[in-house]
Amino acid sequence: MKRALIGLFFASALSVPAHAAHWSVDYAKSKVGFTVAWSNEPFSAVFKSWKGDIAFDPADLGHSRANVSIDLSSETSGDSETDAGIKGAQGFAVAHFPTAQFKTSAITHKSGNAYVAAGTLSIKSIARPVILPFTLTISGATAHMVGIAHVLRTDFGVGTGEWAKPDPVAYDVTINVDLTATNVGP
Repeated sequence: MKRALIGLFFASALSVPAHAAHWSVDYAKSKVGFTVAWSNEPFSAVFKSWKGDIAFDPADLGHSRANVSIDLSSETSGDSETDAGIKGAQGFAVAHFPTAQFKTSAITHKSGNAYVAAGTLSIKSIARPVILPFTLTISGATAHMVGIAHVLRTDFGVGTGEWAKPDPVAYDVTINVDLTATNVGP
């Protein structure tokens, strides 16, 4: 009987799914944006509205994940005329495609505080695989993550018509992520 109880205890303990800790993003200290060469000069913008659902545990990367939704109409560079064009029909086409989505499929540890998130980025209903190398520093219940990914804007149908060529706007776009979050538990 004792063996049966011990066996039942271990079986039930093994059947409980593991969960990585959930993290609450501090949006006041975090940003998601992009930089692209425009007439051979860097052009940078940020998204003022986005949401991240993050579960992460460096000791349990198999259950770690991130799902980020970006309101493309919140793009701002400080140049309202350019921003209107970026959000318009030849850019993000926010009237038809208001959000972009990044969802991880795997997070791996490289060395030290270096990680890589593999996932899918969807813009204008076009999904492409994206690799996001990032550094992560965890201090107590606070985490700070900085990452940079490179994508081709034309892979997502961004920049059509007169903007389809790589001049004046380059094809290569750098996505910049600087995120601060607090561990809120399982």
